[in-house]
Amino acid sequence: MAYKDLRAFLSVLERRGMLKRITTEVDVELEITEITNRVCKAGGPALLFENVRGYDMPVLTNAFGSLERMCLALEVENLDQIGEELISILQPAELPVTFLDKLKAIPKLAQLSSFIPKIVPTGPCKEVIIRNNPSLKELPVLKCWPLDGGPFITLPLVFTRDPLTGRRNVGMYRMQVFDERTTGMHWHIHKGGAEHIRNYDGPMPVAVAIGADPAVIYAATAPLPSGIDEMLFAGFLRKEPVELVRCETVDLEVPANAEIILEGYVDPRETRVEGPFGDHTGYYSLPDHYPVFHLTCITRRKNPIYTATIVGKPPMEDAYLGKATERIFLPLMRLQLPEIVDINMPFEGVFHNCVIVSIKKHYPGQAKKVMCALWGMGLMMLAKLIIVVDENVDVQNLSEVMWRVFNNVDPRRDVLMVDGPLDALDHSSPLPHYGSKMGIDATRKGPGEGHMREWPPDIEMSADIKELVDRKWESYGL
Repeated sequence: MAYKDLRAFLSVLERRGMLKRITTEVDVELEITEITNRVCKAGGPALLFENVRGYDMPVLTNAFGSLERMCLALEVENLDQIGEELISILQPAELPVTFLDKLKAIPKLAQLSSFIPKIVPTGPCKEVIIRNNPSLKELPVLKCWPLDGGPFITLPLVFTRDPLTGRRNVGMYRMQVFDERTTGMHWHIHKGGAEHIRNYDGPMPVAVAIGADPAVIYAATAPLPSGIDEMLFAGFLRKEPVELVRCETVDLEVPANAEIILEGYVDPRETRVEGPFGDHTGYYSLPDHYPVFHLTCITRRKNPIYTATIVGKPPMEDAYLGKATERIFLPLMRLQLPEIVDINMPFEGVFHNCVIVSIKKHYPGQAKKVMCALWGMGLMMLAKLIIVVDENVDVQNLSEVMWRVFNNVDPRRDVLMVDGPLDALDHSSPLPHYGSKMGIDATRKGPGEGHMREWPPDIEMSADIKELVDRKWESYGL
C-alpha cells in the first residue's frame, strides 16, 4: 500500500532504525546544515530536528540520503524495477497486431488511467488556513552555507499551469526568502515553470507544497517529457492516484496530504537579485535576477513538519535522487537507443557534468552517434561530458572506466567537441547557459574508424586455471 503522506514514510524509517530524532536545540542558520552534512557524508540516517530555536515545527533533512532509503521511498527492492515496469506498460513484449492482441493490451493501458490524480474536497493540508497576513516567518527556513544570500526553501514542490494547454507542471526550484511575503523563484530557462511564465502577460498563479509523500517529492525532480503530468507519474510510482485539493486563493490543485502549502503568484515583469547559494556542484551559484513569488495564503496541518534538503559538495542527499532518475529512465533511453547497455551519472558529475554510457557497438561511428542522440534528448542536452565505452565495461566502476579512457583514446580521432545549452549552474562556461561539450569515444576501434593496427585483447586468465586456483585457494593459506 502506498504511503499516504510523509508521516507514513517516516514511521517506516523509524521502525527500521533509519530515522534519528534530535532533541538538542539547534539553529536554522548553518547549524542544521553542518550536522546534516556530516551525517550524510557518513552514510547516516534521516534526521528529524524536534527542537528548533525560535520555531514550533520540526525540521526533516536527509530523508532520501541513501540508495536503501530511495528504494523504501519508492517501495521497490531495486530501483531498476520501476523503469522495467514502465516499459512493460508502454511497450508490451508482444506488440498488439491482431484485434485479439489489442484487447489483451487494454488492461495494461487501463493501469495508467488508474493513476490519474483524484480531486478531493479537503485534506490535512487544510487543517489551518491563513488568508489574512500570511507570513513566512513561521517556517523554519534554513540558511545553509555562510555566503548564502539568505535563508532558502530547498525542497519545494512548485505547481504551475500552462495557460495555453491547461497542463500542470510540478518542479523543484529553490526559493530564497526575501521577507515575510516574498521569495525568489529559481527556475532555470529550460524548466517547465519558466516555460509556463513565458506564456503569461500578467501574474501567474503558483502554489508550493512542502512535505508530501515520497513518490510525490521524487516526481517533482524527475526529468519527464514535456506534457507528462508529474502527479500522474507519482501515481504510477505509488500505485495509487495522488489526492489533490483545490487551493484557496489560486486556481491550482495541490497534494491534499502535504504538510504546508504556500499560495501566491509570480509576475513575469518582475525580477529580483537572488543568491548566492551553496549549490549541489559544491560551489556557490552566483547572484542573478530571477522571478519573485508573492505569498497570498498559507494552508497547513495543525502540527506540520518542515522538510529541507542540504546540497553542497557531493555526495549529498540529492545524489541519491539523481541515482533513482538514472535507473528509472534508462529503459526509456533504450527505447530510442537500443544499443545502450547501461548508464552512470556519477555523483561527482552532479547529474549534468558527466554521463558514462556502455553500448553494443556494431559499426564505425556508433559511439558518436549515441553522444549526439543523448544531447538531443530532453535535459540530457545539458550533459557537459559524455563518455562511451564497450558493453563489457562496468560503467558503475569509475576505475575501470578511466582505465579504458586513458588507454583507448586517440584525442584527435576520439574526442568530439560541440557547442550547445548548458546548465545554469555551470560556472566554467564563458557564457551563462551556453558553452562547449565534449564526447569521448573509449570503445575499441577498427579499420572502419581509421585504426589500421590490430587492437590488442584484454589480459584474461584462462578459465581452467581460474577454476583450479578457486578449488585450491584455502590450501594456499592466503
